[in-house]
Amino acid sequence: MLDAFTAVTRGIRLVFRPGLRRYVFLPILVNLLVYGGGLYYVLGHFGGWLDSWMAAVPGWLNWLEWLIWPLFVATLILIVFFTFTLITHLIAAPFYGFLAAKVEIQVTGRPPADDRGLLKTGIDAMGRELVKLAYILPRMAVLFVIGWIPALNLAAPFLWALFSAWMMAITYLDYPMDNNQVSFAEMRRRLRARTWSTLTFGGWVTLITWIPLANIFLLPGAVAGSVLMWDRHYRDDAVTPVVKG
Repeated sequence: MLDAFTAVTRGIRLVFRPGLRRYVFLPILVNLLVYGGGLYYVLGHFGGWLDSWMAAVPGWLNWLEWLIWPLFVATLILIVFFTFTLITHLIAAPFYGFLAAKVEIQVTGRPPADDRGLLKTGIDAMGRELVKLAYILPRMAVLFVIGWIPALNLAAPFLWALFSAWMMAITYLDYPMDNNQVSFAEMRRRLRARTWSTLTFGGWVTLITWIPLANIFLLPGAVAGSVLMWDRHYRDDAVTPVVKG
């Protein structure tokens, strides 16, 4: 049985082999530009954001400042991470969708069910990414609000960590599923049906995104790993006819 860690590590090795390396250069360039510009902006504003959050803490919770401060830092870092991730994937989605299709051909010996070609894959991938944003952003907003509620905000970093694994699973496993005409709703159903595989894969991808600089080169491997997970765990998991949507 292919586990999530093996899928990710095999995917990283796979994309840098001859025949696939040429498809990872543009996603890497996109990641470099987004993370470079984003890091420059965040470093200049992080202190001000943190001061504003701490100023909002009620006086009766001052005795918990030793705990609230690091939790606020952790929550703020997670929010920044999510923002970077969403922007990066929105821009890189066309390249990742095409990369997933090429990996599937090499791994399975057959093209995806919906072999749309480069241009159509890119256009559809952008639309699918907007569908993901419509799903993810409201849930991010709820977690953001929780981060401002006294006492309840102590659980915010842990909720963000769990949500990050789910979000990364949705983001990456959707590339091969979209290529194979699996609707977004059906994709989520399949992920929920295999919760452990889904969250462990998303968790490993999340850890990759936290590796400074190296993450830029490892994320295309996560796309390849998602194809391996799709082929082994999710491809034959449908219980109803799948409709493209």
